Amino acid sequence: MDPHHLSHMIHIHRLRAQPRSNVFTTYRHTHSVLQFKMSLINESHDSLPYLDPAPSAYARQQAQQLINSELASEHASTLHPSIPAVPETKFSPFIQQELLRKAAGEPLTGGIDLTRYEAPEPPTRASDNEAPNLDEWRQTLRKAYVSSSHLTKRHENLSLLEEHGRNAWLIGNSQLEDILRDIEKELADTKKAAEEVNRQRKIAQETSHGEILTLEETWKRGVGAVLDVELASEGLRQQILEHRRQAAQQPR
Repeated sequence: MDPHHLSHMIHIHRLRAQPRSNVFTTYRHTHSVLQFKMSLINESHDSLPYLDPAPSAYARQQAQQLINSELASEHASTLHPSIPAVPETKFSPFIQQELLRKAAGEPLTGGIDLTRYEAPEPPTRASDNEAPNLDEWRQTLRKAYVSSSHLTKRHENLSLLEEHGRNAWLIGNSQLEDILRDIEKELADTKKAAEEVNRQRKIAQETSHGEILTLEETWKRGVGAVLDVELASEGLRQQILEHRRQAAQQPR
C-alpha cells in the first residue's frame, strides 16, 4: 500500500473516531482567535459557545501554536496598520524650560511677586528737619494704589461669590448630575443591547442544536462510508495486483 495513501486513511480513521464537535470546536476556536489577533476590523465570530464544549488543554496548545506561526516576530512592538501613530508632542520654549527645571529637581523661581499687593511702608527720614524725598513718596503711593485696587477687586469678587456662589454651585452640581444620568442611561442601554444579542444568539444556537446533531451524525456516517469505500477499493486493488503477479509467474 502507498505510504501516503495509508497515512491519509489513518487520518480519516482518526477523524471518524474523534467526535465532530471537538474537531470543529478546535478549528472554530483557532479561527476566532486568529481573527481577533490578526485584524481589529474583522468582526466574524464562528464559535458556538452555548453548544461547543470547552477545548482541551492540548487543543488550546495547538491553537496557540497556529497563532504563533501566523504572527510576525515584531507584532508585540509594531502597531496595527489601522492604528494611527501617536502625534509628536510639541511644547513651547517656556513649557520646555519648565519641564527641564522640573526634571532636574530645581526649585521654582520667578512667577508673580505677591509683595506688590502688600501695604507699603512710608519712607523714613533721618531727622524731622530733613526734607521728604518726593520720588520715594511717589513710589510708595503707586504701590499703595496697586494694593488698594487689588483689595477692592478682591472684596467685590468675594461679595459676588457670597451672593451668587451657592446658586452657581448648585446649578453646576445639577448639570453634572444630568450628565451622569445620561451616561448611566447610555451604559444601561448598551448592557441591555449586549444581553439581548447574547440572548438571541443563545436562542438561535439552542434552536439549531437538533439540526447540528443530525448533521454531525450524517457527517460521521459519510466519513465512515468514504473510509469503507477506500478500504474496499484498496483491498480490491491489492487483489488485482496479486492476480497479476500470479499470472506473471505462471509459465506460458
